[in-house]
Amino acid sequence: MRRTLLSLALCGALLSSSAAAEATPEVSSRPAAGLPSAPSASPSPGQVFRYGGHPRQNITVYGRKGPALVILHGGYWAHDTDWSGWARWFAARGFTVYDTDYRLTSDAVWPAQRDDVLAALRWVRRHRGGGRPLVLGSSAGGHLALQAGLYGAGRDRVRGVVALSPVASPYRAWRDGARLGASAERRRLRGAAERLAGCVPGLLGAGRGCGRTWEDLSVASHASGSTDAPLLLVHSVGDFVPVAHSVEVAEAERGAGSGSGSGDVTVRTVAGSAHGGAVLKGRGVAGAVVSWLRRR
Repeated sequence: MRRTLLSLALCGALLSSSAAAEATPEVSSRPAAGLPSAPSASPSPGQVFRYGGHPRQNITVYGRKGPALVILHGGYWAHDTDWSGWARWFAARGFTVYDTDYRLTSDAVWPAQRDDVLAALRWVRRHRGGGRPLVLGSSAGGHLALQAGLYGAGRDRVRGVVALSPVASPYRAWRDGARLGASAERRRLRGAAERLAGCVPGLLGAGRGCGRTWEDLSVASHASGSTDAPLLLVHSVGDFVPVAHSVEVAEAERGAGSGSGSGDVTVRTVAGSAHGGAVLKGRGVAGAVVSWLRRR
């Protein structure tokens, strides 16, 4: 029988400064022109490659050995954020890290972002000589990481997915952003979800295509059980993207039935109000993520 583990555990305090500190988010200025599309036998740490023709279809590689780990940044699907600090941190712990950019909502609406992630994963597999990579995504990048693990035969595509504060249901985020007293972050996320979908749900004249887009955006709508990758989903207690996003995914996976060899789903909450990559600073969180990835 398929087993879904739903573990809501509270963790406290912050990780000591000797462990890791996430790089401050900033707009990426990675160039596209002249980038190589294939790595040499031993690419230099921090070398940038292209996996497509768009300026944002780039991958920066850190590390030269160990399991492949694809990192997908957050930023409301609207801007790049800097994950180079954590990429180096994971590389120092034995992973070959592929820090991946993708088209933003200023470039194209859904499903362009998922298309880019799937293309990047194919690039990684091709240049690694096969083998499924691991994926870690933060916030909006967590949504894309989960799409990679559940859309279609996700288990054939990736070995496991870690999602930090994933916006697993853009529609839920859209609704939460309209509630009385919604925080600035939630209101901003509502607008970001609209731009991602390219339409307003339920708006007269939006058409059936709009409804299908919002359904496709929902990670839970792709839950199939046996063909989905193992998942580790982490939120803080005070996260402006609440744990309900991940609980919905876990319940959909549990309801999808059993399957031989299917992966598990672990949902964790940690103390505080950190969001996205900052969740890794919680005491023991980064180490637990590394341990989970190594077991895949």
